[in-house]
Amino acid sequence: MTHTPDITRPPRDMIDALKEIGAATIAGTLGHMGFRNPHMLGPVSQSRGKSIVGPALTLQFLPQRPDLFTEGEYADPETQLHRHVLYHVQEGDVVVVDARGDMSSGVFGDMMSTYFRGRGGAGIVIDGCMRDRPNVEKLDLALWLRGWTPNYHVQTSIYPNAVNVPIACGGVTVIPGDIIVADDDGVVVLPVAMAPKVIEESQKHHDWEEFSRAKLMEGGSLQRYYPLHDDARAEYEEWRKTNRLEI
Repeated sequence: MTHTPDITRPPRDMIDALKEIGAATIAGTLGHMGFRNPHMLGPVSQSRGKSIVGPALTLQFLPQRPDLFTEGEYADPETQLHRHVLYHVQEGDVVVVDARGDMSSGVFGDMMSTYFRGRGGAGIVIDGCMRDRPNVEKLDLALWLRGWTPNYHVQTSIYPNAVNVPIACGGVTVIPGDIIVADDDGVVVLPVAMAPKVIEESQKHHDWEEFSRAKLMEGGSLQRYYPLHDDARAEYEEWRKTNRLEI
């Protein structure tokens, strides 16, 4: 029987605190903290308007090699590791797949996606493709992909090699259990150890941006209000007393 490791999931209150912040604010905050590019290049939203925050379950693909891989999609289903990453799915989890940017292999299709939906997964991120688009779209999943293909996952040039190991997805290292934040801006990887500081800094950023947005809408000075100038700090603090915003 194939055994694959599970992940350590971050605290629920940490996930909840991140849900209203947004990928752009988190990416910017991480940039100031030294994580210069946490944004995955390649996977884009296939479900406009959806956003997710959740821990990463990872699946790694490698190029096919005849001494390591023998094609046979249904010969022994339990050797197909793309199934095993789904066995670990709990409510709110995000499956992240390093499919090597391959545009000819559909990592998951209709049936696998239905199982994922039934397990309560939050979303799927693939540096590659899925298949069965007409049926998958009926599931109303949150998806970030490079595209779609009619081919199944091992039909052409790659095969699933490992579950819940460190991977590279869209040019970003993903450690199993990392927090994935994704919306229409894209997919951002947030290390759990950096999350408390990101939440703290993002709260400050969120509050003064709301203040500045209101002032700019009134025709206020861009130099004064974005970014918030020290001369406007007292004005912002006064506004904040009666307009405290929770994220």
